[in-house]
Amino acid sequence: MKNWLFLAIAIVAETIATSALKASDGFSRLWPSALVVAGYGIAFYCLALTLRTIPVGIAYAVWSGVGIMLISLVGWLVYGQKLDTPALVGMGLIVAGVLVMNLFSKSAAH
Repeated sequence: MKNWLFLAIAIVAETIATSALKASDGFSRLWPSALVVAGYGIAFYCLALTLRTIPVGIAYAVWSGVGIMLISLVGWLVYGQKLDTPALVGMGLIVAGVLVMNLFSKSAAH
């Protein structure tokens, strides 16, 4: 269970770092730029810990699927970015794929 906690921390840290990347304005603003470096550092450290027990394909599928959903939510709430129906359907399919892998695949470490 601890491995999934590390993956969750990695995903949240990556989402924060990516949000700060937008706010850094091309690394021209100090504090958002520092948050980018710290966030990605934490994200990759926790991902590395996760990969001790979760297969890389499963971990990356969860990382990318949940990350896409979170950063899209941040883009909508913080930056006022709009998502059309095809984008929402596509994200739903990504989440469905992650769920199928974790619920039914023997490749996932449970």
